[in-house]
Amino acid sequence: MQTTHTTRILEVKGMNCPACARKVTEAIQSVPGVSNIHVALGEATATFSTESEDATRDILSAVRQAGYRAMLSEDGQPLPASRDSWKLTVVVGSLITIALMAGEWGLGLGGESWFRYAAFALSGIVQMYCGARFYSGAWSQLKRGASNMDTLVALGSTTAFAFSTWGLFCGWSGHLYFMESAAIITLVSLGHFIESRVASRAESSLNALLNLAPEKALRRNIDGSEKEVSVSELDLTHEVILKPGDKIPVDGKVIEGASSVDESMLTGESLPRNKQQQDKVYAGTINLDGQLVIQVTATGQSTALARIIEIVQRAQNSRANIQRIGDRVSSVFVPIVIGIALLTALWWGLAYDSALKTAITILPFLRPEHFPASPLEAAFVHLAGVLIIACPCAMGLATPAAIMAGVNAAARRGILIRDGEALEKTGTLTTIVFDKTGTLTAGRLAVDPDTTLSQESQIATTRLTERSRHPISLALFNHLSSGTRAPAGGYKRPDMRNWIELRGRGIEADIGYGKYRLGAIPWLEECGVKIDAEEEIHRLQATGRTVVGLANANELIQLYALRDKLRNAVPDIVRTLRAQNLQPAMITGDNRITADAIAHEAGIESTHVHAGVRPEGKAKLISELQKDGQRLAFVGDGINDAPALEQADLGIAVASASDVARESADIILLKSDIQTIPQAIDLSQATLRTIKQNLFWAFFYNAAAIPIAVLGFVSPIICAAAMGFSDLIVIGNSLHLLRR
Repeated sequence: MQTTHTTRILEVKGMNCPACARKVTEAIQSVPGVSNIHVALGEATATFSTESEDATRDILSAVRQAGYRAMLSEDGQPLPASRDSWKLTVVVGSLITIALMAGEWGLGLGGESWFRYAAFALSGIVQMYCGARFYSGAWSQLKRGASNMDTLVALGSTTAFAFSTWGLFCGWSGHLYFMESAAIITLVSLGHFIESRVASRAESSLNALLNLAPEKALRRNIDGSEKEVSVSELDLTHEVILKPGDKIPVDGKVIEGASSVDESMLTGESLPRNKQQQDKVYAGTINLDGQLVIQVTATGQSTALARIIEIVQRAQNSRANIQRIGDRVSSVFVPIVIGIALLTALWWGLAYDSALKTAITILPFLRPEHFPASPLEAAFVHLAGVLIIACPCAMGLATPAAIMAGVNAAARRGILIRDGEALEKTGTLTTIVFDKTGTLTAGRLAVDPDTTLSQESQIATTRLTERSRHPISLALFNHLSSGTRAPAGGYKRPDMRNWIELRGRGIEADIGYGKYRLGAIPWLEECGVKIDAEEEIHRLQATGRTVVGLANANELIQLYALRDKLRNAVPDIVRTLRAQNLQPAMITGDNRITADAIAHEAGIESTHVHAGVRPEGKAKLISELQKDGQRLAFVGDGINDAPALEQADLGIAVASASDVARESADIILLKSDIQTIPQAIDLSQATLRTIKQNLFWAFFYNAAAIPIAVLGFVSPIICAAAMGFSDLIVIGNSLHLLRR
């Protein structure tokens, strides 16, 4: 029975930058039972899925406690974004600011009485209308005993406006800063407008995934008629008709027809997949050239597409450990900046000559006329400058912007990264360990066609393997059950009793009047079977074949040689990983001779081959290697290797889309092979480097900008522009990941 999830949309007011969006995301994440969280800064909305109304109420409460106003869309439709858009704010603020600049700088009207009152009125509009969201955000944080970027912008702009208003009505003859107060809010708003548009590019892959599945489907009714219905009406009893060019609305199994399907958006593979009866298809993929009828196997949040979207969203919203540095600094940064701003005001106000002399000494080409003419004016102006230029937005953006871009760039290539910590782990890796079967090899074992078989061997092997799902058993059963291998005229199926499959060893059962065992040669020896074909066994193993034996009681009656073909790209992958300073290694249940032969073909050194390891021993071996100081990535098929994937420093699973929900890995490859592993490692390490670069720039900017503002080298207008420019540098540096 599938769980019903309801998608909800909130309108969130007070989000002014990506750092605000992150706080809203974290507030929603704190509520249990919530998934598919997506906070859109540009639209001022938060979308999420939940199973209960209680969770929705808790989310509303959590968002409000975080300092933001939230309203639920009752009809489930997005609320108009224009009400909370930066666009109108920027237009109004720009028109007024340009008019004030033209009058003051172009026409020289700054000293005219009427222009001063006009500037007061116009800048007042900017303060009350364009600055409303900054004041609202600052007040919301103040009520919680906190502060943020809005606090600094509101204080800086208000300082310039309040000083100018006092000067206007008290007859101050010096310069008034109405134009500067309007320019501060306008420039910061413009920065956020550009920032939200640029940042949306980093979500391009996620947005594409969200728009993949169609809203309508062509359902085939019981009487054979067709009806177009909403996808939400489909359930597991329904059949869906797919015509050429249709997007597939749900996960399903083909029951009629044949076609090719474009799965590139899910797997990153450009070549279409041929589909026929019993094959699986996935929501969001495209039926290309034939008509199909599918039986619905999953809908809504249970589809592979929904699970992939959830992983991408979770990764985008995750926190990397390195971000704690920025978080610790940001948590105390605003109060420190306010303190520095107050000290700056006192210094310029009470020791004007000393402050002026210090500034001119550092930059001798400056003259006294470049600074405010009086101590009071200098105190207010430089107070505003410090508050504006030191806004810590870049610190808050440094990690999430890079993670968002890196995760989306990976998703385009069929690489799913679970969280920010997975990115960090790649920076410390020394070794990458591959599971052999199904990872380095294709996982499709073939029995040596020249094997000579007796009727007894065929009958016993077929009976032993018919219940097993092990790859060796499946290969033997399919080989022996084919028409050319079956005994002439067929045979009578003997009774089978006490069938047991021993993981990593083999199968045994009583068949007819004999005790038969089929499995690994060492296990047969442990059971007392006499092995008198060592030379033949070694010859076969030296060619990379896996050898299993069939015994009746203590007598070996048949040898089977099976070969799993190495994937074509493996030698190139191994060379590329070495170039990335990673040591490739292999782990397998095969004996040493077979393992070395396959490793030699792959280009893996014998000293890094771990042979004879049973499935349950993989995690233990990984742990032992870690104790030796190695930092390991383990690559497995993602189904039977969960303990090893969990134990490794970094788990990489090669999985089909249908297996995504079961994985224990940090990185999941949706392609059918391991060719994207070097890309995944390279992209993860590039993302980690970008995070470090962003954090360095953010700290460097604030470390350099604050002294410059304290000394009065830049006006409040330049401070506002510099603050916005620092944010854009961080976002732009992150976006280069999308072009890798």
